[in-house]
Parts: sequence; C-alpha cells; structure tokens
Amino acid sequence: MKLLVTGGAGYVGSACSARLVEAGHEVVVVDDLSTGHADAVPEGCRLVQADVADVANTLLGEGFDGVLHYAAKSLVGESMQDPAKYWHGNVVTSLRLLDAMREHGTPRLVFSSTAAVYGEPDEVPIPETAPTRPTNTYGATKLAVDHMITSYAAAHGLAATSLRYFNVAGAHGRYGERHAIETHLIPIVLQVATGQRDQVQIYGEDWDTEDGTCVRDYIHVTDLADAHLLAIENATPGQHAIYNLGNGTGFSVRQVIEACRTATGHKIPAQTAPRRAGDPAVLVASSDRARTELGWKPERTDIATIVEDAWDFTRSR
Repeated sequence: MKLLVTGGAGYVGSACSARLVEAGHEVVVVDDLSTGHADAVPEGCRLVQADVADVANTLLGEGFDGVLHYAAKSLVGESMQDPAKYWHGNVVTSLRLLDAMREHGTPRLVFSSTAAVYGEPDEVPIPETAPTRPTNTYGATKLAVDHMITSYAAAHGLAATSLRYFNVAGAHGRYGERHAIETHLIPIVLQVATGQRDQVQIYGEDWDTEDGTCVRDYIHVTDLADAHLLAIENATPGQHAIYNLGNGTGFSVRQVIEACRTATGHKIPAQTAPRRAGDPAVLVASSDRARTELGWKPERTDIATIVEDAWDFTRSR
C-alpha cells in the first residue's frame, strides 16, 4: 500500500514508518520538524517538511491507500497552559486531514490516540468500555478526534482504527526517543546515567502499590509499531475500531529505576519528592480486544528488554 504518515519524524512515527517500509509498503512522511528530526525518517521514505493542515489536501490528491496519523501536540502540562495550541494543533489539524481524505477517497486511517482519554480509571487494567473522562486538555483533544473519526466512518465509509496506549519506551534500532523537553520516566532516568541530570525524583513512596511507588504500563515501541501495521492492514470500511494497547502488566517507578541501574551500571541517585496532584497509583491498559481481534501479541514485555533497547539507543547518540 501507499501510505501517508503524519508526524513520521517523531519517536513513534519514525519507528512505525520503519516497520511499514520493512513490511513492503510505500511511505510518505509529512512532518513540520517542530519536535521531530529529519534524520529519524527511515531510508526509502519521502519526507515532506510542512504542517499537516497546510498540505493534507494537496498530498492526498496524489492518491494514497491509507493514512497513519501521529502528528500531535502531546505535553500534558503545556496543554493546560496553552489550550488553544492543542485544540488547533490536534483537533483542527485532524479535521482538515479527515476532510482531505474524504475529498480524495483515501479509504483507511489509523489514529495514534492515548489512554489519557480515560482520566482516572474506575478499574485496572482499563478496558475500552471504561468511561472517557480526560483530566487534561491533551487527553480531551485526542478524545475529540476519536469522536470525529467515529462520525466520519459512519457517514463516509472510512475504515478507521484508534490505538490508545500509555507509555511508549525502548527503541526500534536507530529509531528512539529524543525530545527537547523530556517528560517520560525511562529517558529521564537514563539522562542521570549520561550525566545530563544529577538524580531522578520519585513522586511519592506511600502509594497503595507493592513498593509504594506508582505503577505504569510500558509498551515497547516495536510492539506498538506492529499494532499499527496490523491496524492499517485490517481496517474495515464504515467502522471505527478502538483498541487499548498495553504489555499486560505494569512496572513501578522503583522497578524502572532498578532496571536502568542494571542496564547502565550507574548508581542513578533517586530522591523522594511530594506526590503530584492527579497522579493515580496504577495505570495499566487491557489489550485483550487487540489480541483477539487484531491478533496482536506484544513480544517485548519485560522491563529489562525495554530499558536495554532504550539505553543502546541513548549511547548511540
């Protein structure tokens, strides 16, 4: 298939583009490089450096079999401070993309959504049937796009899939995580090992978990890419499928830090800090539906493998 990948120069988008190329698909990447990197675009992909909203109509006029939509603003804190940036960047851009797909008859869409749409869950692991109550603007914009996709699929026959997940980690070969503003735990801990930080902070040690620290779901970026590949190949016209993706378990902050110590051989000093408002004790997604309907099975679920791959990428930089 000929596929358009928005945000394909970013962490998840580049890894997924690489898997698409490996699977034999023709890939065109559109990315404004505001947070992505040109050298992260896989060989064999054509890069169009532009804002998706500005060029979607022109690009899709070339004829594509599908779109994988990763381009988004994704910093939770910033979304609360500058909501307009997120409503425009995530919702308006996605609407223009959907309109361009409708105009040119592009039949398939996979949307990179987020488990943040669920907010603080009533049950864990979180199923797709859980109430959607996002607690921040970022999650709210992603949920709004999900609603738009549902209506476009019903009205126009779009074959669409949204994939919701929490923390992506690890690396797919040379495609790894490198953000100018880092908010994710594993790369933050690895920055201590590389000397970019003096220590890592643990926000609370009195949570209702086995070791007192928060537990989160981590999914290897290669497993995530495989799910996107299955989603674009198995989308059904007129239907909007929604799948949660997780590794089937969760890891505590202390477990992540210990895995990083083992992988790097660095002591990685850790300091306890006060809890952060709005942090649930445990966030883990159920991926039973994706396993059953897509045939997806994550293969890199242990924290040691996830951290070692992230560390290999970090050292290669």
